Amino acid sequence: MELFFTRHGKTEWNLEKRLQGKTGDSPLLPESLQEIERLGAYLKQFNFKRIYTSPSLRARRTAEIINHKRTDECPIILSEGLREWGLGDLEGVLIEQAKSEFPNEMRFFREDLSKFDPSAFRGETVTQVLDRMSRTVQTAMLETKGNILFVSHGAALTATINYLTGASLSQLRARGGLNNNTLSILTATKPELPFELKRWNDDHFLKQQSQSTKDII
Repeated sequence: MELFFTRHGKTEWNLEKRLQGKTGDSPLLPESLQEIERLGAYLKQFNFKRIYTSPSLRARRTAEIINHKRTDECPIILSEGLREWGLGDLEGVLIEQAKSEFPNEMRFFREDLSKFDPSAFRGETVTQVLDRMSRTVQTAMLETKGNILFVSHGAALTATINYLTGASLSQLRARGGLNNNTLSILTATKPELPFELKRWNDDHFLKQQSQSTKDII
């Protein structure tokens, strides 16, 4: 079984460098829709039995666009377990402001999650996020006979994919963060960890399309 993961398209708050988190949300940018179309076109070659997505508008819309590119559209399952990392009082706040007010917390959030403590702004802990995300993935594997696509969010996906491969808490950010509309793939024969990482943060299909368009122009 192959498990495909993608981060939603770029949003207005991404452009403004605001933290969206679990309950914050903003519309996808027009140029992001084109990238999602490219991702969807690339994913047509893979046979998915189901698409699981975060209910947040930015992720749900990304999943819908990807699915519409398929000749054999598959069921889209909304899962609360795939929502972005809950950042409490910081949701909607500019990243620079968050760094100014909580420098250590924001540094550990990006660099070393084993030291991350979100209690000062009432955010989700690492354990809470990994528990709900990994449980969602493992339950989906039990419910689905075949390949699955998961559409979720940058911070939660980065930590979870690495966790599913057996990485320690201090290594969950070692590969850096996931970009919008990129593709990561894990292979697994059963729900028990660890899974095997086959592809990470792959965006070659976005670059190839952009270069092709540039050459034509």
